Amino acid sequence: MAKTLAEIKSALDDQIGKRLKLIANGGRRKTVERHGVLAETYPSVFIVALDQDENAFERVSYSYADILTETVELNFIEEKKAVPANEQ
Repeated sequence: MAKTLAEIKSALDDQIGKRLKLIANGGRRKTVERHGVLAETYPSVFIVALDQDENAFERVSYSYADILTETVELNFIEEKKAVPANEQ
């Protein structure tokens, strides 16, 4: 990904509203995987609205430095369009 915090923020600004898979370092050799939508970006943090069927809480926030240091990895999911049954 980008090499500076400003480049990371700029790249995420273009992805607001898109679905993603978030992989975060949970400490002690644990990784946490969550799915959600990139909700908002602020000058020093970004917010991910999590899928409610998988998580007990609604939103998480991380700093752009978390991406830079590879503590957090974001993988954006391409939305597949449904094909009507009569076109198959």
